[in-house]
Amino acid sequence: MNLPETNATFDSGAVSPLAYAAIFAAWIVPGLGHLLLKRWGRAVIIFLCVGGMAVTGCAMRGQVYSMRFGDMFGFMGHFAEIGSGSFYFLARVFEPRGPDTARVAGDFGTRFLAIAGLLNFLFVLDVWAIARREKP
Repeated sequence: MNLPETNATFDSGAVSPLAYAAIFAAWIVPGLGHLLLKRWGRAVIIFLCVGGMAVTGCAMRGQVYSMRFGDMFGFMGHFAEIGSGSFYFLARVFEPRGPDTARVAGDFGTRFLAIAGLLNFLFVLDVWAIARREKP
């Protein structure tokens, strides 16, 4: 009776250290994780989409949330915006006048910033799937 050989130490879902670096890089700079995994087209599109939304949100003077534990909506806004990585930190630096949420443009700018971060979280998950070879 011939049984197939199995190796208990082999994990088909194991991820290399380069893949972990790509995952972290995908969060810090949108598209960089795909670039490290040699997905050039996706990398450019992701950078332009997430970057464009974040820059548009800043230009509309949307609110950039800071970490607040007492306010659940502020925490969720912070979590959503921090997903855009370096664009979040740049928005914190280049927001000297503060948000202008009294106007419709400022309110939409806040939504643009949050959606840019959430979209980048989805792209980080895409890098995770590519790194684990679950997605071509």
